[in-house]
Amino acid sequence: MGARFLINEAPLDKADAILVLGGSATYKERAHEAARLLHEGRSQRILITNDNMRGPWSSAEQRNLFFYERSLEELRNAAVPAQSVDVLMKPVAGTYEEAEVVRDYAQQHGLHSILIVTSAYHSRRALWVFSRVFRDTRIRIGLVGVRPGLESPPPATWWLSARGWKMVPTEYVKMIYYVINY
Repeated sequence: MGARFLINEAPLDKADAILVLGGSATYKERAHEAARLLHEGRSQRILITNDNMRGPWSSAEQRNLFFYERSLEELRNAAVPAQSVDVLMKPVAGTYEEAEVVRDYAQQHGLHSILIVTSAYHSRRALWVFSRVFRDTRIRIGLVGVRPGLESPPPATWWLSARGWKMVPTEYVKMIYYVINY
């Protein structure tokens, strides 16, 4: 039950934009899910936030790429046209700041709906945060949590992996922090 409680969704068939939340440890699964949704016709635009974190060394680029750059690379490899992707370059340090940056972007660009893509274990907190930040707007929020498996351990066996021990308990701590502070 511990990991399953963290998993949440908010259906939204179509959206003005699909939002890939920053999350350096799980950028691949989030980018692939966003590409799948775009190819399904759920939206024609993907937004990526900038968590301002760098990943491992890129031999091709001869530098450590930012994770938003790695997400862009994954989208490109998934045949997402470059003109369909916008990177929100303002650096963010957490989900609440992401929600504020996305709200401002959505209001400036006249968006009426956003479909959030995030990791399954981040989905409950992400939906809670975005619902709070967007509550006084008329912008509809949906959320798709990426099924665990690629970069996240399955909910039934999360405790059998080091990554699971990092993700699940940490998410509970973050939820408590967010409820207290926001």
